[in-house]
Amino acid sequence: MLDNEKTMDIILGMKTITTSIFDLFKIGPGPSSSHTIGPMLAGNNFMHLLHNLGPAILAPARSLRILLYGSLSDTGRGHGTDRAVLAGLLGHEPESCSAQTLDSLDLNRRAHHSVAVRGHSINIIPSDIIFTTKRRGSGHNRRPHFPYSNTLVIQLMGGTKVLFEREYYSVGGGFIEWKDFKPERRGRPRFPYANTLQLQDQLRRHRITLHTLLLENEQAITGMTPGQIQKQLDVILDAMIAAVKRGLTTEGYLPGPIHLHRKGPLLFQRAQKMAHSPDRFMVDLSAYALATAEENAAGHPVVTAPTCGSAGVLPAILCLLQRHNKLPRAVLRDAMLSAAAVGFIIKHGASLSGAEVGCQGEIGAASAMAAAFIADAHGQPFIIMENAAETALEHHLGMTCDPVKGYVQIPCIERNAMGAVKAYTAYLIACAGIPEWHVVGLDKVIKAMAMTGRDMPCQYKETSRGGLAHCC
Repeated sequence: MLDNEKTMDIILGMKTITTSIFDLFKIGPGPSSSHTIGPMLAGNNFMHLLHNLGPAILAPARSLRILLYGSLSDTGRGHGTDRAVLAGLLGHEPESCSAQTLDSLDLNRRAHHSVAVRGHSINIIPSDIIFTTKRRGSGHNRRPHFPYSNTLVIQLMGGTKVLFEREYYSVGGGFIEWKDFKPERRGRPRFPYANTLQLQDQLRRHRITLHTLLLENEQAITGMTPGQIQKQLDVILDAMIAAVKRGLTTEGYLPGPIHLHRKGPLLFQRAQKMAHSPDRFMVDLSAYALATAEENAAGHPVVTAPTCGSAGVLPAILCLLQRHNKLPRAVLRDAMLSAAAVGFIIKHGASLSGAEVGCQGEIGAASAMAAAFIADAHGQPFIIMENAAETALEHHLGMTCDPVKGYVQIPCIERNAMGAVKAYTAYLIACAGIPEWHVVGLDKVIKAMAMTGRDMPCQYKETSRGGLAHCC
């Protein structure tokens, strides 16, 4: 056990987790936080930059060019990246951009959009959103080396001359960085930690609950008051529940060439006829997860939990505990904090991006977060939450990201249901077992996930060039 705060700071150094709860849980359009929320934020950020440029640069400016690399290029059409980045460049933000707005954008190659920047009209033509190819050579189709797989370069053009550009990275979960990125200056967390072991040590040393630690850290990092934090948590919970409700009542086919029929409403309808069956709660749980994942696939608003591709897992557990167990809002709100803690540690120790570590970083992380959520909601101690999260993540290790035809539909939607079921099973195993018999800690399985992700061939990481995407 550490002796004092100074020792803790020395050990953690620059590795301290400073992610906000509301960086992890964000409201935005599907079907992929890496492909839609990230690029939309990048487009919006670039337009803000243009307004700060001097007249010498803006005077000859005529248009924009957007170069997409990595899986933003490989599967960006199926993921709606072109639509998302265009929306961002037109001034829209993920949390307030409706599905109707996105659906209304004209992506015809000859369509004409324009924005006014300090009196200058800048053209945005969909044909200038370029999905780069693999071939070697010169020009914008050559793929240079970038520090992150999902890279986009936005350029202000004066004819054929690049007047100004920024290189953006969509790093998973709707987070973006850019070349020479410097993290936003935030307050220091009151109780710093970088992994599960250090988090547990802080809880023991200060004799506080996990909820108290996370709330006080959030206040210190963001400056929000406890009331503001609780209010925003309610916004997130309401958005999750709304996505489930929409998905349960919306039938028909999902967009795209697969012609996949929604299953969430059907499962929910059939569950209502299983009133006396012990299997009903499992069918309901699957229906809730499918409903949200199908809303995500349709490009409708969901909550990154921790990503859009895994947005169905945690809401499914939330609705199960709210509807079937009748747990009060305060309990569910606190459980969200425990889920966030697990998400923070996974993001910090490995990645949440399918393009970086495969689907284990999305569905696996979501399942681990949901397992901790269930344990917390049932009043279990920290060790049970950790063991439940570890078990859920351990049994997603090696899961590839292989969306058929580049759409977040097959196998992505059903994986959300399986992630929710595994989360519940992991909770039961952890709760019914003896904690001292649990050998592998959460930190170890996160390390294993990071190693697996690094060793995983790129065709299994959101490129639609391997696995089911290759076989179907």
